[in-house]
Order: sequence, then structure tokens, then C-alpha cells
Amino acid sequence: MNLGVRWTLHGDGRTPAPGAVVRPDERLSWPRTVGLGAQHVVAMFGASFVAPVLMGLDPNLAIMMSGVATIVFLLATRGAVPSYLGCSLSFVGVAATIRASGGDSATVTGAVLVVGAVLFLAGLAVRRFGARIIHATMPPIVTGAVVMLIGFNLAPVTASTYWPQDQWTALLVMLFTGLAVVCLRGFWSRVAIFLGLVFGYALSWVLDLAFGRIHSPLGGADAVDHWRLDLSGVAKADWVGLPSFHAPAFEWSAILVALPVVIALVAENAGHVKAVGEMTGDSLDDKLGTAIAADGAASVLSTAVGGPPNTTYSENIGVMAATRVYSTAAYWAAAGFALLFGLCPKFGAVVAAIPGGVLGGITVILYGMIGLLGAQIWINAKVDLRNPLNLVPAAAGIIIGVGGVSLKITDNFELGGIALGTIVVITGYHVLRAFAPAHLKEQEPLLDSGTSSYEGTSSYEGGDDGQPVAKS
Repeated sequence: MNLGVRWTLHGDGRTPAPGAVVRPDERLSWPRTVGLGAQHVVAMFGASFVAPVLMGLDPNLAIMMSGVATIVFLLATRGAVPSYLGCSLSFVGVAATIRASGGDSATVTGAVLVVGAVLFLAGLAVRRFGARIIHATMPPIVTGAVVMLIGFNLAPVTASTYWPQDQWTALLVMLFTGLAVVCLRGFWSRVAIFLGLVFGYALSWVLDLAFGRIHSPLGGADAVDHWRLDLSGVAKADWVGLPSFHAPAFEWSAILVALPVVIALVAENAGHVKAVGEMTGDSLDDKLGTAIAADGAASVLSTAVGGPPNTTYSENIGVMAATRVYSTAAYWAAAGFALLFGLCPKFGAVVAAIPGGVLGGITVILYGMIGLLGAQIWINAKVDLRNPLNLVPAAAGIIIGVGGVSLKITDNFELGGIALGTIVVITGYHVLRAFAPAHLKEQEPLLDSGTSSYEGTSSYEGGDDGQPVAKS
């Protein structure tokens, strides 16, 4: 059985020849391959480590399970789709909503496990019926609106939890990160979030030395005197040890809040597969369903032991594009590094100690970027918002999702926020389309990122954190 774990040496094993690429089934020398694996870990570090901290989950377990998820993905796709799977930022808003309703980490991982299972089934459906099923159920107006409301729903988390802890540090980190994203080039621009974290860490340490403790709200609680950077947990943590595991718990209210993220994850994986296919010159349409199902299976495995869900990362696509090395051997090396980091509690304690003010500056940009990727889907798919068939369901769903509008069904059950907003967008679009006059339906929506057109071809590239960006 071909599991994609055998590679032929590319050329002399040093660097690709001019105009050549190292294909997924090829590799450079092992020292260079291991070095590229380390580079992939650094590339995904910023978003992948911020996400579990924002979700309130163990960062050590997150990095360990990202390595496991990457291995599962590579085996499932038999080495045809080079990819690193890191913690998905799409679930941060879900986790915040569940915790605000009284849920704990077990409730969060239980809800996300169900999402992973649904994503797995969606992948099987795509394998059976083809990418056409994505187009039929999730045209760009729907996908863009759901991605947008998921991102913008996070705004209150930044405003009420992180930013108030140290507003000046948050402001400086926001400015530094913004400059890094815009002004840096190549690999450094792809690790701008990581650089922002390092800058914020150092800035908080300097401010503690210069001005002492700060009096501010801590994690949304009352204002108290506290250090901006508290490294007491780092000193107590062991160098070697297992991360903390926990079993998931299942509550319908939490599951309904999390389910809409399936739409974003399908789009993320579709965009990733298309982008990799274009860069390697191979048609990977037949691998789309497998990739989606593999992501779902990996997320189920991670959340079953208390870890976060995973998704493909476009930061790593950027590394491949810059190096012209698409070898899956480099991703096996990256997965190995992730497993080793996961066995170092001191490393996890360093991540967990990221100051709230630093997270405030990072999340202002990060959450906004997630939301605006929804708008990017509309732009690249040429969605006409002058058409009321597109405008009405998207407008209503986004306001409901961002504003936290709720619908009380019974005394013990209500729908609101992301869940209700997504239901309104999806059902609203399809119901209105069924009753809309013919002239409003004449302009057939372009296919969403990652799906194959019925006539002609389209090209795509990945956006931040694996979000799709169609390139028409």
C-alpha cells in the first residue's frame, strides 16, 4: 500500500534547479529537509499557538495534537497534498460563546468534536458526489457571510477581555504587528503574528521593570494590581512531561453554536487543495473530499483527548511557495518537532504566559482579518450585493451573528449569535431563491473557492490561516 512515505532525492539534494520544484514525492537531503520542517513549525507558530490560548485550552496539547493531525492528514492523502494542520482560529468565537454561557473546556471540546465528525462526513459526501455538492449548498454569498460573522463576532472578546488589561501595550503591539505584516517581505511577513508576540513579550517585560505592576482588569474581572508578564508558571513547569488531557462533554446548546464553523472549514480545505494543486502543477480535485475528511478525522482525534480542532494553514503554503519545496517529508519533520514541543511543559507555560495586553493588540488584527476574509470571498467571486437575493440573507445573518441576537425556543433552549446568524444566512438564501423572480436568479453565483467549475477553470490561492481566496 502506498502511504506516501517514500521519497526520491531531488537532484543533488541541495537546492532545486532554476525553474524546478521539489515535488511532494521528492526530498532534499535529510538535514535540509529537517531544517525546512523546523521552518514550517515557526511559520504556523503565531496563529496556531494563539488559538488554544484564546480558547482556554492547553497549548502543549495543542502543539502535540497538531503534529498528530498532520501525520493523519499526510497518511490519508497518501502524501499527495503537502500540508501542516494547526489549531483553527475559526473556533475561537465558538469557544468564547460557550464559555460565556457557563461551559468549560470539556464542553468546548465536545462541541468541536461533533463539528469534526460532521466535517468528516462532508468530506465523504464530496468524495461521493464531487465538488458540485459544495456549490449547491454553499455559494459564495453564504460562505462569505458565515466567515464574516464568525470573525466579527469575536470583537467583544478583544474589547472586553484583552485590550483593557494593558491598553498601551495592546496599541503598540497592534502597530508593530501591522507594520510587520505590511512592510516585511518573504518568510518574515508570514510570521508577522509570531514577531508581534515576541515584541509584546519583550515590551511587557521592559514595562514591568520600568513602571512596576499595572492596575487593570485581569481577564475580564475587576481591576487589580498585577504584573504584565507573569512567568511564575514557567519557573514551576517541568522540562519534560505529558500535557493535560481531558474527556469531552456534549451539550446540544454548545454543539449548535459550533456547527456553523463546518462551512468555514470546508472552504479552508477547498482553497488549500486548489492552491497546492496550482503550485505543484498537479490536479488535486480528486483529493478534495479526502482532504476534508482527513481534517475532520484529525480534529475528532484531537478533541477526543481535550485538544483543539485543526485546519490547513496557508502560512505553510507561503513557505512552500518561497522555497519551491513541496516535499511531504518536510511536513513529517515538522510533525516530529511538534510532538517534541508538546512533551515540554515549560514551553507550554511560556505560551500560556502571553500577557493579556499583547493578545489585545494581536487579536484586533487577527479577528478583523478573519472577518474580512468573508468579504474577500465575495469580491473574488464577484457577488452582486445590489441583488436583494444576496443582500437580504447576508445582511440579516451578519447582524444577528455579530450583535448576539437570540431566539428563545423554550425556557431551557435558545438560538443566538453565530448559530442563529448562520441558519438565517443559509435557509434565508435558499428559501428566498426558491420564491425569487427569474430575473434575480439569472446571474448564477460563481463557484466558491476550492470547487471546480462545470465549464472552464478557475484558480485559487489560500488566505490567512488557510481561509480561501479565489483568484478569478
